[in-house]
Amino acid sequence: MAVNPLNNPIQSVGAGQAAAARAVDGKGDGSFSKVLMDSINEVNRLQSEAADATNKLATGQTTNVAEVMVAVQKADVAFDMLMQIRNKLMDAYQEVQQMRL
Repeated sequence: MAVNPLNNPIQSVGAGQAAAARAVDGKGDGSFSKVLMDSINEVNRLQSEAADATNKLATGQTTNVAEVMVAVQKADVAFDMLMQIRNKLMDAYQEVQQMRL
């Protein structure tokens, strides 16, 4: 059974981590804010694809339930990862606030 790489949410996550690593180690041309905005845009795109797939299933334009479920799961995994990044950033920000000068 062949796996379609476009339906693999781990591939998107791995690409984001690689871009973040390049930005952190200074070898990339992007800044942290660019990597973060690209990640947010990617999550938005995945959520739009999931909504479109769900609407097509509801209106009878498609009958491939598996494809719809994969789109929804990809969007869910990407959003969960983005929320974890936000949580870690907030924790770091609060820790910096508590430092004494």
